Amino acid sequence: MRAWGRLPEDAIDELRRLEWDHSSRLRERLLGTRPFPVTCALKPPTGNQLLEDLAHFHGYIAAWRKWPWPHQVTWVKKQFRQVGECDVPIRLEINSTQALIAVLGATAIERSQGWAERMEPLLSLDRTLFTTLIKQLWELERLSMADIHLLVSVLPQLHRGLGQQRYLRALPLQGVDTKFVELNQTLIIALLDAMHGQEISAHGGLEAWLDCRATPSNWLHVKPLCTEAKEYFAGIDLLRLPFEHLVTYPLPARNVLVVENLQAGYELPELPNTVAVFGGGANTAWLQAEWLKDRRVGYWGDLDTWGLRFLADARQRQPHVEALMMDQETLLAHVDRGVCEERPAELPEQGLTFVERVLFDGLRSNSFGVGRLEQERLSQDYVEQRLANWAFTDATVVSP
Repeated sequence: MRAWGRLPEDAIDELRRLEWDHSSRLRERLLGTRPFPVTCALKPPTGNQLLEDLAHFHGYIAAWRKWPWPHQVTWVKKQFRQVGECDVPIRLEINSTQALIAVLGATAIERSQGWAERMEPLLSLDRTLFTTLIKQLWELERLSMADIHLLVSVLPQLHRGLGQQRYLRALPLQGVDTKFVELNQTLIIALLDAMHGQEISAHGGLEAWLDCRATPSNWLHVKPLCTEAKEYFAGIDLLRLPFEHLVTYPLPARNVLVVENLQAGYELPELPNTVAVFGGGANTAWLQAEWLKDRRVGYWGDLDTWGLRFLADARQRQPHVEALMMDQETLLAHVDRGVCEERPAELPEQGLTFVERVLFDGLRSNSFGVGRLEQERLSQDYVEQRLANWAFTDATVVSP
């Protein structure tokens, strides 16, 4: 960009970049918390600069004389030895949002009209929503007008206690689908908070305020590995259960086998008196379940620093968790299938035995030549034999 003589198109580009495309600054301008004017320096030339390009100087003067809003341009008289005294534009000042939109042209005008079109039905519902609508303008902007009308329809229907312990998707709404409510919770909460004195946030969110049942989350796969457990589940041999159910309802077996990865769970053999829970990865929170204190819990994860960290997390919740195939013997038996671990975990302070901590350090330092052995890379016969050894014997648990 030229060091002097900024043209109108240069000033417009700067305004667009610094004001219009800068989300937080634009929001502050619209709310009035960042005051006008917006000032743009036009960089008049020195005498030596003028001599470098006299044609640009004359073009610079002519362009600003044609500016559609002359009151926005500040001119001063300057004396140049080469051309004498002349009026030179030194500054552009924009004094309002409307003026900024006009200067930026058709795209900004169209966008602002879209804002007005979307905001008006909601302001007709409640004029006090203006500030909240500006703060949520980007959420609002992505909605179609059909969605705006759904929003106008749903807001008056939502009131404290409406859910009566239904799931959010089962709310008794008229003319509005509950998926719309679920997908637009951020915007709906902000608007309801404005309408109800921040009640929704004070209650901990929309579902709590409506008195809805918590939507199930953190789904895990459950696989009964013995005939008795399958019969308990009416012959179903693979289920998905949410975190909340696993914490609350005991599984029908003495042995609970926890497997880190999803695909490894599919290869599990039949085992006596055993149910497997798999595919949770780093999600070990469900292991806080009280009923697990009376069960034998085995944990099988990747042989890498993260897998051992997840094992340690599991033991923080249930100290009697037994590690399966997460040892040096397993690593050395399959070391040719190992790879490096790009971002090793930090050694956890608690939850690993002395031997496991030594293994962790060896993996992290690459002393085995590899840092990661995925559980799926273990030979199937090896997996089945080690799991059978665990399931058929009451192993002595080593305290970490």
